[in-house]
Amino acid sequence: MNRRQLARWAGVASLVLAQGVSGLALAADEAPDAMITRLSSEVLDAIKADKSIQAGDVSKIITLVDTKIMPNVNFQRMTASAVGPAWRQATDAQKQKLQDEFKVLLVRTYSGALAQVSDQEISVRPLRGADDKEVVVRSEVRGRGDPVQLDYRLEKTPGQGAGWKIYNLNVMGIWLVETYRSQFAQEINAKGIDGLIAALAQRNKSNDKKSG
Repeated sequence: MNRRQLARWAGVASLVLAQGVSGLALAADEAPDAMITRLSSEVLDAIKADKSIQAGDVSKIITLVDTKIMPNVNFQRMTASAVGPAWRQATDAQKQKLQDEFKVLLVRTYSGALAQVSDQEISVRPLRGADDKEVVVRSEVRGRGDPVQLDYRLEKTPGQGAGWKIYNLNVMGIWLVETYRSQFAQEINAKGIDGLIAALAQRNKSNDKKSG
């Protein structure tokens, strides 16, 4: 499986969290492996039933991400980890721009994964040590061809909106955040935080033209 295929499977992982989050109280009480199991099956069913999502309708996917996925993700932590040490020097405005552009990049890059969903099923392994504040939930995507390893890093968040939040995912041994960190570091070293923001914005515009 090449890197492009891995990216598409990472897209499935990202969008596998897109349903069933209307009850935050339920999410707060749920074990992390139970949450991944429930959301995975609900999302796969929703994707299989929606032809426009399967066709890569970007506007619909973005709406799906904003309303369903983001409540399950600590996206600030994900972005900060991808940016690396330079995040601490960024202004609040720069941090917000980084999060906005990174989210669009992920959605547009991985939207093609949805067209590949057909007969896949998710098998989630039972979790040990769920009382910890951070856990790894391991799973496999099974369908045509070899099973695809799909792991999630989650943290338990307190207070309002309490529950398990995803902050990284692993597709066949490749962690998403670490992959982007190496790419972002090159931009930051060359042109700083504003250079990274500009590069992300340009990449998003290019992806937008390709999908248009």
